[in-house]
Amino acid sequence: MDQDLNAYWKTVVDTIQDGVMIVDTEGTIVSVNRAFRRVTGYSEEDILGQACAILNCSACGRARKSKGSAFCMMFEKGALRMQKCVLTAKDGGEVHVVKNASVLVDHSGTVSGAVETLTDVTDLVDKERQIETYRRELEDEDRFQGMIGASKSMMQVFTLIENASRSDAPVIIYGESGTGKELVANAIHNLGPRRKKPYVKVNCAALNESLLESELFGHVKGAFTGAYQSRLGRFEAAQDGDIFLDEIGDLPFPTQVKLLRVLEDKIIERVGDSRPIQTDVRIISATNKDLHELVDQGSYREDFFYRINVIPIVIPPLRDRPTDIPLLAKAFFQRIRLKSSKKIRGISNNTLEHLVQYKWPGNVRELKSAFEYAFVSCQGAEIEPWDLPAPVRDLSGSSPNSNSAPEPRLDDIKKQRLVDALKKAGGNRSKAARILGISRTSVWSQMKRYSIRM
Repeated sequence: MDQDLNAYWKTVVDTIQDGVMIVDTEGTIVSVNRAFRRVTGYSEEDILGQACAILNCSACGRARKSKGSAFCMMFEKGALRMQKCVLTAKDGGEVHVVKNASVLVDHSGTVSGAVETLTDVTDLVDKERQIETYRRELEDEDRFQGMIGASKSMMQVFTLIENASRSDAPVIIYGESGTGKELVANAIHNLGPRRKKPYVKVNCAALNESLLESELFGHVKGAFTGAYQSRLGRFEAAQDGDIFLDEIGDLPFPTQVKLLRVLEDKIIERVGDSRPIQTDVRIISATNKDLHELVDQGSYREDFFYRINVIPIVIPPLRDRPTDIPLLAKAFFQRIRLKSSKKIRGISNNTLEHLVQYKWPGNVRELKSAFEYAFVSCQGAEIEPWDLPAPVRDLSGSSPNSNSAPEPRLDDIKKQRLVDALKKAGGNRSKAARILGISRTSVWSQMKRYSIRM
């Protein structure tokens, strides 16, 4: 009967989902259940006969230090209730547990050992950490409307966004691909007085001319083949709100003419209809092209350019604000780690230095992609330079911090070219225009733009 009861109790203890450990008065482990083995990673062969100090319990460690040679504070107290502590598993990882313990007393009243139950709360602790990470991200002082930056140039951009949001004038956002032009447009809408009204986005480069006009202004039934019913345009959909025209540098010439009327008269006409429709929409546009250059080439209307270029906001490329790279890197790391099952602790200092040296032709978008790649390739505890994509890993191209001379800006080249032409022409604008192959009006416009007097 005693043997049967022992077998029954063994089955009961192994069925319990919490870890169970029995030690003698010297702290030697004499019995563990199946859940204990699962939580700690130790087999019975590994753990039985070992001192329970092998688990490196954070709570017991403090008790032992405070009591000198005493084995454990629990033997003095007789029990522990809901004690949070951290154990070290067989693989060296941390296991967060809630411990309950009690001494074992035989029929004569002599303490013969102790029993502990361990509830694994590691998943709960991880969730708490994730929530804390989200909270810190929301309160991060280096963030502004989803954008990250502490450099002087980005502080200026953030200030300009706030000021532009309070105006109703057209805003145009300049920046290389991947710098975050859409985030700037979103911020202007979210901070502005129209934030509770519609916010409509249109990619001007994604549609051909005929489809773009129908998309912007709508069409009436029968206006063209396939127009089986009338359709509301994006400007009507954005009534009283904001419309974001991305890649406005790709806007066809005829559409520029029609948009110019919208900007000046606040009136649109659906394709196939001549009836004017009054609109009240604030235009926010963006481009990665040099519209000044397009105007000089004659491929962009000068009058339209000046109507959309009322409040220009220029986003600096990532290579021009290297102090923001570590901030962005850590933000992307935290964001991807929250979604990933990999236990990667952080980014090595070598990697951060490597990231700052790279030129980032794809800007912030490329940096984010680099970390998505690194999380797949990384097999260690930290992201190292060899975990990065090949172009970043090999530092393709010269470093912005190298000793080589920086590349001249496009505006500097154009200014010098104009100065040289004017000198050759003796200050005559018409002759300078013929030398450069542009119109006299363009020469005058560039002289004004670059503050050249001759």
